[in-house]
Amino acid sequence: MAIKDETAMPFDAWRRIGGLEVALDVDVLFGAYPDRDGPPGTPASVLRVLGAHRIRAAAVASLRAALFDVRSGNDELLALTAPAPTGLPASGLLEAAGSGTAVPGNGESGAAVVPVGTAIVPVGAVDLRDPIGAARELDRLASAGVRAVRLFPDEQGVEAGFPSVRHVARQAARLGLVVLTGGDVRRFWRPFAGLGASVVFLDTHFYHLGDFLVAAADEPGFHTSTRLLNSPDALELAAAEIGADRLLYGSRTPHYEPLVPLLRLATSGLAPVEIAAVAGGNAARLLSGETARKEQP
Repeated sequence: MAIKDETAMPFDAWRRIGGLEVALDVDVLFGAYPDRDGPPGTPASVLRVLGAHRIRAAAVASLRAALFDVRSGNDELLALTAPAPTGLPASGLLEAAGSGTAVPGNGESGAAVVPVGTAIVPVGAVDLRDPIGAARELDRLASAGVRAVRLFPDEQGVEAGFPSVRHVARQAARLGLVVLTGGDVRRFWRPFAGLGASVVFLDTHFYHLGDFLVAAADEPGFHTSTRLLNSPDALELAAAEIGADRLLYGSRTPHYEPLVPLLRLATSGLAPVEIAAVAGGNAARLLSGETARKEQP
């Protein structure tokens, strides 16, 4: 059968997704990777993609901070969440509708303000190759009111067994920061074990879900992004074993396709209240510092 012959119907992902919206995406990046092809990741373009996929808020980290200069990259991101200075020309801004944030646009003369309906939750970044500087940056970020830090071990060439990872993990736990970390969960669970830390593993693949589940069974602060949990039963298995409150929607916009994890969540066997939790409720709870409320047996 072929669509052009009108003997088959085209697949309509949005029809399957229905009315599902994401209240908070835990895995979004501003910026580009210098060593690979991909989108430029400008704030304006990223917010447009998020808005088009019904993602209403995003926990955003800066690739500039992760790959080039930590402090200036973090400060640039924090400036996006500050109130817009009075008198700033409209040509330099894109305003996130209802979020109170201002995002630099393309700066073209005469360009108008364009409303984008996605709020920014800033996530700091540190350089794991500089553990002393990383700990100091965590202190600075926490003092500025940042609630989460993102680690980029693969991009920075850092392995889970390096002392720097454990050092940063301890400091983040001491400050009460939520850690969003990349890396193979089969290795990167260990530096966070026994610290009482709140951690979201961003790269958990469904091939490795069993390893995450057995580690998370002993660590109530361990959570995972759903981005790569796209097998037929991964979400359902995780919810049954450790609870849907440990699952967080993540898209890695603009360097991954946000529609895939959205479609998987919408068509999962989770209950509507669980889907809503995964689609942002759990992330909002973590990033607000609330303690998960579990039902008593």
